[in-house]
Amino acid sequence: MTKTVLQLLDSVRVTRRGGLAALLAATVATFASTMPGAAQAEDKTTVKVGIMSGEDEDVWRVVVAEAAKKGLTVEPVIFNDYTQPNEALERGEIDANAFQHGPYLENQIQAHGYKIVIAGYTAVWPIGIYSKKHKSVADLPEGAVIGVPNDPSNEGRALLVLQEQGVIKLKDGTGILATVADIAENPKNVEIKELDAGIVGRTVDDLDAAVVNTNWALQSGLAIEDRIAIETIENNPYRNFIAVREADKDLPWVKTLVSSYQNDAVKAEFDRVYKGTGTVAY
Repeated sequence: MTKTVLQLLDSVRVTRRGGLAALLAATVATFASTMPGAAQAEDKTTVKVGIMSGEDEDVWRVVVAEAAKKGLTVEPVIFNDYTQPNEALERGEIDANAFQHGPYLENQIQAHGYKIVIAGYTAVWPIGIYSKKHKSVADLPEGAVIGVPNDPSNEGRALLVLQEQGVIKLKDGTGILATVADIAENPKNVEIKELDAGIVGRTVDDLDAAVVNTNWALQSGLAIEDRIAIETIENNPYRNFIAVREADKDLPWVKTLVSSYQNDAVKAEFDRVYKGTGTVAY
């Protein structure tokens, strides 16, 4: 009789311990699921995509229409500052963005630690040298003042174009993030003026020449006729792309979004809008 009672008490103790353990596990799981960042990535039927204001808005209207055919609602979010779309993506305020090339994203990741990856390529806009005072690069005078974008990736890109055209020579081993400090030879003693990417195109009248991104050249009223040189397009590392958070890269909506850009309907609109100044790159 005594043995039976003791066994019963032990059984009760074991049951209580198991119940408490289960309760504790459930509590921890519930708490963890409510912690910031604990939510798992999941597929979506509506996504917000950050793009830059201007001509690309017309292209993305066609992307929106193509995505709708596939059951995905795309809501473009317009930005006017290159520094904002990646920050907004990292914070989860948007689901994707489409405005940058690889060197720019790499620089942003190094500076801010963003967990952002390439989902699919869109297009490339070859950067060009523009002038309203001179008809060719060879006509640039001694001491010519040349404007370049001042952000790290685009400044390096601009200097590489000037090197391709024989205006300057960079130090051996200089990469795509070159700065004016990397100039080894400057036979015409040109002055490199570093300006905001959005401003450099608007200052061409006051300069001998300027290296301007195509989208900013269009927004600044520059024409192809004002372009006296262009970077090499073959094997160009500056292709633009749709970017997403690393946690989302394998979700179905990402594939749908990319295919909604990479098609003939969008290419036709792209060609109409950019009039040969850019080309799709997928």
